[in-house]
Amino acid sequence: MALHAPRPSSERSASADPTSTVPRPRWSRFSTALAALVGVAVVLTGSATAAHADPSVAEIERQIDADWNKLEPVIERHNATRADLAAKRKQADTLAARIAPLERQVDAAMTKVSALAVRAYMGENLSTVNTMLGSRSPSEVVGQLEMLDRFAHNQQQDVRQVADLRDELARQKAPLDEMVAQLTRTEAQLAAKKKQINEEIDRLQKLRLKVYGNGGGGPLRPAPCPASYPGGGAGTAVKFACAQIGKPYVWGAEGPNSYDCSGLMLAAWAKAGVSLPHNAAAQSRATRNVSRGDLRPGDLVFYYSDIHHVGMYVGGGWVVHASQAGQPIKMKKVDDGPIHSYGRPG
Repeated sequence: MALHAPRPSSERSASADPTSTVPRPRWSRFSTALAALVGVAVVLTGSATAAHADPSVAEIERQIDADWNKLEPVIERHNATRADLAAKRKQADTLAARIAPLERQVDAAMTKVSALAVRAYMGENLSTVNTMLGSRSPSEVVGQLEMLDRFAHNQQQDVRQVADLRDELARQKAPLDEMVAQLTRTEAQLAAKKKQINEEIDRLQKLRLKVYGNGGGGPLRPAPCPASYPGGGAGTAVKFACAQIGKPYVWGAEGPNSYDCSGLMLAAWAKAGVSLPHNAAAQSRATRNVSRGDLRPGDLVFYYSDIHHVGMYVGGGWVVHASQAGQPIKMKKVDDGPIHSYGRPG
């Protein structure tokens, strides 16, 4: 039998079944498996981080500020509507008081006419006619005819007077009735809006608690407040505003334990004997416009193009303001926000 020399290993490898697997060392298989697991872990960790990463403090603060700047105009409009509602209530009360004597007059006239109707029903006119027909002389007949004519004329006058009074009462009551109906609708709208505002504030409070817990966001009085006293009414107002630092923001409040932005300005200047409306835009219209260079403690600083926020200048480049729900009354730099204008009450 012929003997053949063994083939080189390369030839054996080339002629082997291509579907066969050449066993690899154990460490090689382990390394491959480990690399695959690491790759899967990286993918899973990356996707989990992307799906569940919490926003940063700065992002949450920006979100709160953005949402608050949408909500505060709603609050200021609510304040204006509420003030308008109170004024219209006074108008309604005044109108009702003016109409009251007319209503009493109509009631009295109606009572009189009712009595005439009852007497006619019971036959008083008929007895008068029978008496007339039984008269003995022509002169008596003429006299009683005249009396009957006067009686009928008086009845007509009484009825006509009641009708005129009734029409006048209806004319004067029409605007009062419309005003009362409008007040009722406005009160219902305010109640619904109040519920929406409170729900939005609760949502923002939860976001704020994620950032600060029960703590605050910086010092409330970072500078002397006020930097200097201007004296007079402005001095009274600015001292009062500074004394409220640390009290809570409550929307719609005007003291003494809590305030919103325009409510704080209203209360501070009320101490100086100056009446302001409870609305930032309305306060802007009610004050004398001053320039930045003429700004002095006690002046009001109005923010945003629609004037939905206001603070009081206290000197040294600082204002005191009730900023937003969840934050106490505090100081901030006057340029911390888009300034619309400056106003001086009094």
